[in-house]
Amino acid sequence: MARKLYFVLSFLMSAAVLIWGFYWPYAHYFWFIVVPYIAIGIYDLFSTHNVLRLYPVIGHLRYLFEFIRPEIQQYFVATNQSGRPFDREMREIVYKRSKNIVDTLPFGTQRDITDVGYSLAYHSLAPKQVPEEAGRIIVGGSQCKKPYNASRINISAMSFGALSKTAVMALNKGAELGNFAHNTGEGGLSPYHLFGGGDIIWQLGTAYFGCRTKDGKFDQAEFSKKANLDVVKMIEIKLSQGAKPSHGGLLPGAKVNQEIAEIRGIEVGKDCLSPPAHSAFSTPIELLEFLQKLRELTGGKPIGFKLCIGRRSEFMSICKAIIETGITPDFITVDGAEGGTGAAPIEYSNRLGVPIDEALAFVHNCLVGIHLREKVRVIASGKVISGFNVLQKIAIGADMVNIARGMMFSLGCIQALRCNTNTCPTGITTQDPRRILAVDVDEKHARVKNFHNNTMKSFLELTGAMGLSHPDELSPHHIFRRISDELVKNYDDIYHYMKPGALLEEDSEVHPDYAADWALASHEHF
Repeated sequence: MARKLYFVLSFLMSAAVLIWGFYWPYAHYFWFIVVPYIAIGIYDLFSTHNVLRLYPVIGHLRYLFEFIRPEIQQYFVATNQSGRPFDREMREIVYKRSKNIVDTLPFGTQRDITDVGYSLAYHSLAPKQVPEEAGRIIVGGSQCKKPYNASRINISAMSFGALSKTAVMALNKGAELGNFAHNTGEGGLSPYHLFGGGDIIWQLGTAYFGCRTKDGKFDQAEFSKKANLDVVKMIEIKLSQGAKPSHGGLLPGAKVNQEIAEIRGIEVGKDCLSPPAHSAFSTPIELLEFLQKLRELTGGKPIGFKLCIGRRSEFMSICKAIIETGITPDFITVDGAEGGTGAAPIEYSNRLGVPIDEALAFVHNCLVGIHLREKVRVIASGKVISGFNVLQKIAIGADMVNIARGMMFSLGCIQALRCNTNTCPTGITTQDPRRILAVDVDEKHARVKNFHNNTMKSFLELTGAMGLSHPDELSPHHIFRRISDELVKNYDDIYHYMKPGALLEEDSEVHPDYAADWALASHEHF
C-alpha cells in the first residue's frame, strides 16, 4: 500500500512539474532539474538494487545517509567512551600528549568503574620515584653477541605500502629523536625506514620481502647485506599477526610499481603472493635452526619471532624444540587478536586468535614452566595506547610493548576506518600522491617523539604510585579486574601463574589446561 501511494504521489508530482514547466517563464532553467530527475527514475526502475526499484530517485537518500553514517556516528552520536576500536577519550590522550599540551581530566572519571571487566591497580601510601633509565631494557640472551638497549615502548610493525612514505619517514625520524625502535613490518626495509636514522627492527614475513629470490624463497646473501646495517638492531620472524592470523595476502600486479618492486624484491607489474606459512621452515626445530642461521648472518644481533597465539599446544611445541635444540630466541613478540592497523577479512579479525592479556599470561607461564623466562624478552602488541596499558601488559608478563595505532594517532589519524581504500583522509594509510602530502614530516615526527616520551612518563609515574621503584617489580597481583558487581580479582588468580620449571617436573602440579596442551605438544611438528 505504501509503495502504491508513493508511485501515485510521484506521478502526480511529475505531471504537475511538467505542466508548470510549460507555462513558467524560466522553464529552460527548470528542465535542468526535471530531465535528470526523470532519467534517474527510469534508470532506477530497471536497477538491480531492491530499494531503488521500489523507490526510484528518493531511494538514493538511503545510500547517501549510509555513506556519511560513520562521520555522523563519530562526531554527533558517539560518547567519549563508546567509539570502536578506540574511543574518543583514548584518541584524545594521544593527540594531547603528542602535542605536549595539558592532558588532565576535569571533574572526575566518565567511566563506570564498577563495570564487569574494568581493569585497575591499587596505589600505595608510600609512592616511589622511578628513574628514567628504568624505561629501557637489554634485549639479547647468552647466545646473542650484540644485545640491544631498547626502550620499553617502540613502534609496532607497519609496512611501507600499508603506510605512506611520509608516514613512515615521520615515524622513523620520531624514533631517532626519542631513542626508541621502529619495526618495519613485513613489507621490507625501505629507504623511508632509513630516512631519520632511527633504530630498526626488521621483520621477516612469509614472503621474505627485501631478501627473497625470484621464486619467493629466502635470499641469504641479500638478507646479510641489509641486516648488517648499523641501524638494524633486531630481526623479527613473523609467524602470524593478530588481525589476520594464518592468512596470506596478494599484492595485485597493478600496484607493483618500480619503487615497490625494488623495495620488496619482486617483479614490476606482476601479482605477488604472501603465503600463510614460511617456506624456510615447517617444524618447530626448523624454526629455531632458521633463527640461529639469522643470528649467525647478523654477527649475533637479537633474533626473535612474532605470533598471535592460536592452538596453545603449537606454542608449547616451540618450547619443547628450544629444550631439544638448546637454541633460544632473544625475544618473542605476542600479538593480541584485537591488534591490527590495516585490512583483514572480518571473520579473521573478529573470530580468530587469543586476546593479548590471555596470550601474554600463557606465553609467560610457558617460559617460566621450562626455566627460560629470564633468558627471553616478551614484547606485547595489541591495543596498547596509554601508560596504564603499558603497566598492565608488563605486570601480566611482558618486558616491553609495541604500539601501532597510537603512533598513527600521533601522526594525525582520525580513525576514519578507510585504511583499506587508499582514500585515507589524513594521508597516513594511502599511496595517493596528493594525499600523502597531508603528513608534514617536519612537524609530525616531533609528535611521535612526544607521544612516546609522555606515555613513558605516565607509565613510570604509575609504577611509582603503586609503591614500586622499578618496572621489574610489577607482578600479576598488582593488576585487578572486576569479575562481578561485588568481586574484584587480581590477574594472578585469573590466569593461574605457574611455578618455575613446573612443566619439566613430572610430579609438579600444573593447571589441567596447561597439562593437556603440553602432552599434545611435540618438537617435531606444529
